[in-house]
Amino acid sequence: MDSGGPNAGADAGAEEIDLYELLEIDKDASQDQIKKAYRKAALQHHPDKVPEDRREESEAKFKAVSQAYEILKDEEKRHLYDTHGMAAFDPSRGGGGPGGVEVDLNDILSQMFGFGMGGPGGPGGAGPRRPRRGPDEDQPYKVTLEELYKGKTVKFSANKQVVCGTCKGSGAKANVKPQQCDKCRGAGMAEAFRQIGPGLVRKETVICDRCEGSGNFCKEKDRCKKCKGKRTTSETKVLEIYIPRGSQNGERIVLEGEADQHPDQTPGDIVFHLQEEPHDDFTRIGNDLSAELTVTLAEALGGFSRTVLTHLDGRGIHLERERGNILRPGDILKVPGEGMPHKRGDARGDLYLIVNVEFPEDGWLKEDKEYDALNKLLPPPPPEIKADEVDEVEYEEVDSLDQMGGNAGGPGFGGEWEDEDEEDGQPQCQPQ
Repeated sequence: MDSGGPNAGADAGAEEIDLYELLEIDKDASQDQIKKAYRKAALQHHPDKVPEDRREESEAKFKAVSQAYEILKDEEKRHLYDTHGMAAFDPSRGGGGPGGVEVDLNDILSQMFGFGMGGPGGPGGAGPRRPRRGPDEDQPYKVTLEELYKGKTVKFSANKQVVCGTCKGSGAKANVKPQQCDKCRGAGMAEAFRQIGPGLVRKETVICDRCEGSGNFCKEKDRCKKCKGKRTTSETKVLEIYIPRGSQNGERIVLEGEADQHPDQTPGDIVFHLQEEPHDDFTRIGNDLSAELTVTLAEALGGFSRTVLTHLDGRGIHLERERGNILRPGDILKVPGEGMPHKRGDARGDLYLIVNVEFPEDGWLKEDKEYDALNKLLPPPPPEIKADEVDEVEYEEVDSLDQMGGNAGGPGFGGEWEDEDEEDGQPQCQPQ
């Protein structure tokens, strides 16, 4: 019976590599020094940063420094290495237990730099590929409150990319087979380095600029005449969306599968985000509406019966206010069931009318007898205030309280003051 493979016992006489020398650090190096040394060595020996003829050698060195870092960054594994060497991690020699190590290069690279070895044609496999589903297209769509109240169907023309009908998305002429892209090796996505700081780089996945994400490449003479090798063509299509009555601001209307097409992908959706435009008369909160109800002073005092506003669907809203029920500025009248419709069912929100009393213009009464008659109709004034001393003052009318607080004054009027003879922060006494 064969006791081992052709390499059995070869390691016994091989010289063990010193992990500290591999990372070019001292045996008492700190964890920060170990991490910096590994970062430097990993960047130096990364397979994607060397020519093709040196890639195999670079991969071997890269794996070695990665293994060194995996061991030395862990204090328990580092202690095992310092006391037993690499034999502590060799399962054939009884190692590989709690101190054993399996190097996952993708885990290390993701931790250190944010990328792995799974690039196109690299050790990680075939590399990243274009997602199977295309991206969604988000579009804002402005709607009026009337449209949200009644609902609306909208038809519009849209220019979109569709798979070329001539070449069926291959990008090539008939009877011509596209070649695999030599840059991304058929992945459609390539990886590029981007510096993110001194001594730090990040590997990002981007659409291959040579094949434009197709993974295949056609010479110019072999390209489809209709799409010119792009694999898609522009098409104008009439689309239709329905906005249900009662829809809310910010809701999404989705046209499934109507985004741009791309070969080997399921098209994404066109997603409309409703943006409710402000209304001149109504304000919406949830399914309720509010509006201002302006009445004359006579109506506020003596009641009324009239159409007070036009609703969002064009209907007039008629109110009747009995005499004796006085309306005051800021009063609120609730009209049940005259708010926004609910999206499901026949229920509606409520309408809140905020009362604004419109007073007559100055001088609307001309004769003294008219004032006397009005005074007889209205309640009497409050009792006169008694005071030991009374000042007659003048006044002026202002539009708001914005000026209030403007007379706080400067130094000498408030709590802060400044002495002109102050020196070094100490007030000086004046001679008597």
